[in-house]
Amino acid sequence: MSLEKITDELRTRIGAHSPLTAIIKFDFGDDGVVRIDGKSSPTVVDNADSEADCTVKVTMDNFVQIAEGNLNPQMAFMTGKLRVEGDMSLAMQLGSILG
Repeated sequence: MSLEKITDELRTRIGAHSPLTAIIKFDFGDDGVVRIDGKSSPTVVDNADSEADCTVKVTMDNFVQIAEGNLNPQMAFMTGKLRVEGDMSLAMQLGSILG
């Protein structure tokens, strides 16, 4: 799955009003980033690599597996496939976006 497709899919899932009033960034390393700015109204979903309240570092493949329900996010975290920087409580709420 491409960065553009992931960005579009998240934009569709979240809509104009993010359930999280924070800035979340998914960092796919060399594949790029997807940033969700829930502080903006309407919510902005883009590929800007800027500051975030919570950054989730994960490979694009593992992200897709989590989003499709084929990889448990807690197991991904415990096995090092997913790392969180910043506000961990925000990361725990991402199920509302990815689910």
